[in-house]
Order: sequence, then C-alpha cells, then structure tokens
Amino acid sequence: MSLKVLISGGGTGGHIFPAIAIANTIKEIEPETEFLFVGANGKMEMDKVPAAGYKIIGLNITGIQRKLSFSNLLFPFKLLLSLVKARSVIKNFKPNVVVGVGGFASGPVLRMATWMNIPTLIQEQNSFAGITNRWVASSVSKVCVAYDGMEKFFPKERVEKTGNPVRKNVVEISGKREEALKNYGFDLSKPVLLAVGGSLGARSINLALKAGVDELLDAGVQVIWQTGKLFAEESKQILSSRENRPLVITEFIFDMDMAYAAADVVISRAGAIAVSELCIIGKPAILVPFPFAAEDHQTKNAEALVKTHAAIMVADKDASKELVRQIKSLVADDAKRALLSGNIKKHALPSAASHIAQHVIDLAQ
Repeated sequence: MSLKVLISGGGTGGHIFPAIAIANTIKEIEPETEFLFVGANGKMEMDKVPAAGYKIIGLNITGIQRKLSFSNLLFPFKLLLSLVKARSVIKNFKPNVVVGVGGFASGPVLRMATWMNIPTLIQEQNSFAGITNRWVASSVSKVCVAYDGMEKFFPKERVEKTGNPVRKNVVEISGKREEALKNYGFDLSKPVLLAVGGSLGARSINLALKAGVDELLDAGVQVIWQTGKLFAEESKQILSSRENRPLVITEFIFDMDMAYAAADVVISRAGAIAVSELCIIGKPAILVPFPFAAEDHQTKNAEALVKTHAAIMVADKDASKELVRQIKSLVADDAKRALLSGNIKKHALPSAASHIAQHVIDLAQ
C-alpha cells in the first residue's frame, strides 16, 4: 500500500526547506508515497514547493499582528474558514499522516487532523517553539525538535531531538576548499570571511561591512559577501571601486557548498536552518540574530550555541561598532577558531531528515 503524506506550513525558507527535505527523504525510503502540501496563499511556499516537484493547496490564513490592526479583527474568521478548508482537504486527500513544520497554514491543518484522529507530527526548528506549534502541542502524536529543553513547550513523552533537516548539497564540503578558493580567485594562504544574511540580506551586517570592508581587506582578509536583493544596488558601487581586491559580492550565492568550503569564518543570521548548517560544516561563526523574528527566536538560537562556546554573538544594534572588530579578532586567533569549530560540531545532527522521515513513515503505517 502506498502512503499518503500531507505536509503543512511555510511562510519562510526556514519552514519550507525542511518540509521539502523531509518529503524528499520519505520518497527515497518509500518511493510510492503520495504527497500534498498545504501552505498560506501569497507566501513563498506557493512557489517553492511546486518548484521542488510537489503539489500544494493554499489557505487564506495570516498571522496575528503584534499591534492593533484591522487584520487582527479578521483573524478569527480567517481561522474558521481555514479550519473548514483544511477539513475538506483532509477528507479528499485521505492522508495516513499529517506533518506540520510551523507557519500560518500549519495550525488549522494540524488541529483539524487531530480532531479527525489522523496521526500527526510536528517538526519544530527553533529553540523557542513557534505560536502555531504551541497551539497544537498537546494533541499531536510526535514532536521532532532540534534543541534540548523543548519539554517546556511540548509533552515530554512525545518529544525527540532529531535536529533540523538541511539540504545535503549545501553541507557536503569535504575536499572542496582548494577548488572553491581557485573559483573565487583567492590566495590559498590567506583567510576567507563568508558573510550571509538570507535571501533578502541583513541590513545591519551589510552596513557594518560597507563601513569596514577596506579595513578587513587591508588586514589580509578575503571576503565573500552575499548582500541579498535589497542591498544589490549599493553593493555594485562598493565593488566597482575595489575591482582588483580579493572581494566577491553577490546578491545570492547559488553554490553554497563552495562558499562554505572556502570560508575560515562565517557571519550569519541565526535562523534555525542556517545554524543547523553551520553546526554540520563546523565553521567558526559570528551570529547576528534578526531582532524582529517571532518571539525573538533567533537570539535564543544563538544563545544556545554561545553558552557552550560554540559561536560568538553580536547584537543587531551593536553590529556597526562590533562586527568588524570581532571578525579581525577571530581571524587572528587560531586557538579561538579551533575551539569554536570543535564545539559547534558537537551540536550537529546530520541525519535529521532520515530520522524524521522514519518517524513519519512509522506513524503512517
């Protein structure tokens, strides 16, 4: 009998890419599995999921705004309509199991699935559980988490620490360093900084590097800098006056494995998937958490590493003063880099997708 798996959630890449990784891994184990995704209309999953080869249905659901707004008044009606549509989708698709990865659409689908006595699994990426997953926590069958101490959000007996699924091609960097450095036109004997801030970029990181890039280059640091699309025009001006220097600036890095392989130090936001990738590749990292993430979860993700001496954290508001100084200090300190690298690897859970996929299959059967 072929399995039917319904996967719900999205809103950000941090929810969508784990969902796709789970589906891909289930398909490797059980090739006949039939999948259906449920997302929120207008969100990025409505494009990313079909691009990965899966069918998706959209719900007209949004989150609750933190300030008073007309949207909040409509929320109960949107939720009710989404519950009704979720029930219809579940009745028509008849899944053996429903998986929620967080995000607006996940809540109504998981809630309805539990009411209909269908096995359910949550995959919580962050160290501080999202509001959607907390809403359904008491009624789901299994909760897969990436951090210790998640029993404060979920029933202890249903929690298992599996880690976050990451894209395999991104973290397979072994033996690629020399090729990567040659591709970037870099000197093999000089240190490399990789700065990433997500697909939209990180303004605080971008502004700090804009002010300090010459200081870094003068100190012998070679720089790979992903600016994101919102900083693309400014980055062209920065690059145009430094054409003969070891500086690569790009809106988006497509060969992320090569960038990771080349790097001696990585600057990044502290989204769950970025952190999971850094743990697996084991690179010394300076994390600049996005301060407006839901429930400030990026700061909590970073703090989980900082307290075990596995990363350095610079607050977003301090990036302009602190970031370049911390980069120069870390690049010059071989012992500190070795310490951070060794400690961050201890947090790595590289088989997350396989473990979660097996739990989904077990529940379905």
